[in-house]
Amino acid sequence: MTVREALQRREHETLRPDAAFSDRSRGRLTPNAQGEDDVRTCFQRDTDRIVHSKAFRRLMHKTQVFLQPEGDHYRTRMTHTLEVARIGRTIARGLRLNEDLAEAIAMGHDLGHTPFGHAGEAALTEALGHPFCHNQQSLRVVDQLERNGEGLNLTYETRMGILGHTGDRIPETLEGQIIRKSDQIAYVNHDIDDAIRAGILTDGDIPRSIARILGETHGERINTLVCDVIRASGESGGIFMSAAVEKAHRDLRAFMFERVYRNPVAKSEESKAKDMLQKLFSYYVAHPDALPADFQPQLSFEGMERTICDYIAGMTDKYAVDKFTELFVPLGWRVRG
Repeated sequence: MTVREALQRREHETLRPDAAFSDRSRGRLTPNAQGEDDVRTCFQRDTDRIVHSKAFRRLMHKTQVFLQPEGDHYRTRMTHTLEVARIGRTIARGLRLNEDLAEAIAMGHDLGHTPFGHAGEAALTEALGHPFCHNQQSLRVVDQLERNGEGLNLTYETRMGILGHTGDRIPETLEGQIIRKSDQIAYVNHDIDDAIRAGILTDGDIPRSIARILGETHGERINTLVCDVIRASGESGGIFMSAAVEKAHRDLRAFMFERVYRNPVAKSEESKAKDMLQKLFSYYVAHPDALPADFQPQLSFEGMERTICDYIAGMTDKYAVDKFTELFVPLGWRVRG
């Protein structure tokens, strides 16, 4: 018996009947010619493929809320992803669901995010003339863009969990639904922490009606929400919060929109970032030959706008600024010897 087979057997011994079992996966877009790994389950292999991808490494340099903050402790898309993965694994463990699938979905869920957070999404939405949705782009990254156009060839369950972590589509697996909920838990609470670090909020600013239910501190709020999901979901066949905690969490999110997400201090640079990305988009429409060599073949079968969108969406914040500077900011004169 291989290690993978032993792990698959353990899943059947420890997980509940409606969990996603790795030996019952609906498979990959393209079956592996050599079959599955002898050591890793298919979902563990998905996580490894994501973590070793270029798109995952770029998350380290992509904005979460505060654009290019001065300080080492503000969240990035990568730290957000890791927090979602930890919350997701904890909930999955508490509900006897597949932690490995939850982790794979979490690691891939934000691979399609633009530079400069939601300002980048807004810029590409206007440039394209239709909504740019980062969950759809994340699926596109793992299916088509990584590995020079070959994609990561992930399992159906991981792919649909990535697609359904936000938006109208609800994941078919409970593990996918866990990451949908974990993403909401993570971003609202770590954005509070970052806003306090930035001097925009204090712990005392959280409305008392919310703090009495969720807790006074970052750790208390996370613990309350995670434990509530585990208790409320139980063996129900869905992933839920209790009514009181759900309302408090929804009220906390509304509070964050009012005080942080629309705060002119936190968002003061977003219009510049949006304008910069739109100018980059227009430049490449006029000069498609200026796209990198590895994007040139895509022009012939994907079209210009789709190709440019993929290129810009994949940029880190710093790369976008550097590229804009290269194309639009005059260099100081110097004598060349």
